[in-house]
Amino acid sequence: MKALSISQSFLIPVRTLVGCMKKRPWILSFEVTLSCIARCKHCDTGGHRENEQRMKPEEYRKYISDFKPAAVQLSGGEPLLRDDLAEIIRQIKKGTSMPYVIVVTNGFLLNEGRYKELKEAGADRFSISLDFPDEKHDEFRRLPGLYKHLDELVPKLASYGNGDIAMNCCITLPNVSYIEAAAEKCHEWGVAISYSAYSKKRIGDPQFFISERSDLEILKKGIDNLIKMKREGIRIMNPDSVLMNFYRFFENDGFPNCNAGKTFLVVRPEGTMNPCSMFRERRYTDQREMLKDFTEHNDCKDCYVAIRAYSDKSIWLLLRDAMDIMKR
Repeated sequence: MKALSISQSFLIPVRTLVGCMKKRPWILSFEVTLSCIARCKHCDTGGHRENEQRMKPEEYRKYISDFKPAAVQLSGGEPLLRDDLAEIIRQIKKGTSMPYVIVVTNGFLLNEGRYKELKEAGADRFSISLDFPDEKHDEFRRLPGLYKHLDELVPKLASYGNGDIAMNCCITLPNVSYIEAAAEKCHEWGVAISYSAYSKKRIGDPQFFISERSDLEILKKGIDNLIKMKREGIRIMNPDSVLMNFYRFFENDGFPNCNAGKTFLVVRPEGTMNPCSMFRERRYTDQREMLKDFTEHNDCKDCYVAIRAYSDKSIWLLLRDAMDIMKR
């Protein structure tokens, strides 16, 4: 897999450090739309949003200028529903290498042509959801034909040799027995995999949360195996510490000391900001107000999603892991 460019190798840790020192988020998650073609069982978005207010591509540039993030996620909903996604990326990049841009998608609308278009615009990585390494993925996402499409498309994208495809597996009770098989499938496809953890706060429902001792033992064994698989050459992007923290999150029914609004935040389709996607009702237009009103008093421990797992650390651990993650 290809490493970062020389400029990214230098600027990502610099921007991360400066952002932490100045209490600026080093990761921005742009929810470019809340509409989605899927209706995933574990997600609070899905279906078409009527009359959704959306920023124009050039409006995204303001957030890049204000925060100077090291990395940006373009997510949703399903970001590929936006025909102007390539222009959004061009506005974010403005012909430079920064910030590092990750397109987060379920992959159903992705094809080789769209992949090339977004790469030419400046996309650095594609994070494609994978809950199960077979057709059970379709049932969980309520999107027939999705797995077959990924099974055909992902190896083709991997063959370009850009090293920019990483599947993302959200660990839930239904798929806890499949996390190793998902890594093996990604290895077969020639791509990396990254894991995140289900939050019952997302849909207000504990049914997908891992809490029973027998299920926690399955999770612990699976994570131990993932760490071994990394040593054997399977490309798993999470640092070992983050993988273990997923287990602790489920075991302890939460993970304290969240820095939502400081190390990361979410920008909604119309341009207001949430400290994280679990608090959509907390809307701000100024990050300083967000820090004072929300972050300083935040005692939420109900999620350990990927964006928090990677940013919610000490500066030095964050810098070390940021470089490790980006180079995988």
